Amino acid sequence: MHIVLFGPPGAGKGTQGDRLAEAFGIIHIAMGDLLRKAVTDQTSLGLKAKASMDAGKFVPDDVVIGMIEERITAPAAANGFILDGFPRNVVQAEALNAMLHEHDLDLDCVVFLDVSENLLVERLSGRLLCRACGFGFHRHYSPPREEGRCDRCGGELYQRDDDREDVIVQRLHVYQEQTAPLLDYYSHQPFFRTVSADIGVDEVYKRLVLAIKDAG
Repeated sequence: MHIVLFGPPGAGKGTQGDRLAEAFGIIHIAMGDLLRKAVTDQTSLGLKAKASMDAGKFVPDDVVIGMIEERITAPAAANGFILDGFPRNVVQAEALNAMLHEHDLDLDCVVFLDVSENLLVERLSGRLLCRACGFGFHRHYSPPREEGRCDRCGGELYQRDDDREDVIVQRLHVYQEQTAPLLDYYSHQPFFRTVSADIGVDEVYKRLVLAIKDAG
């Protein structure tokens, strides 16, 4: 099964992607995680990507397309995959179609997670991560027991540069310019579905499972 999950920053793609991958026995390929690992490892692509990520802008297409092709053709993806954060624009969508065709693969479902902008800003600006173990918290929805400290390992909690409110506004602006046109690109396809993500996490998951099964 080959699934694309897309929507604005803060829509819950990462959380839902993990749950869906486990449920369907496939891998979750999160573009943001791939890029952040490249930044942490200080690879040439990672250094190139960092400036764009810190400014709330998308990483150049040529950087991400190659990374995605490596992942979807790896042995770990033999049973299928969920793409989260890719494609982010029509150029990337066309590149994805080309690489899938080249490897005799097809998309089974594309799901758009629809969320209001006010809720997105609240979700993103409250996110906190542990510097030591990477576990995530939220100031409002899932705060740590001790302010500034991770419940799991006691590590220091921090806010990513691209989760500052001023950067979030820029990220949403870029999203509207570049990613929103994917709705027009995919909406005529029989495997396209829209799921509201303004509701609770568990309800969104249930609706996603139904949407994916219906598309398949």
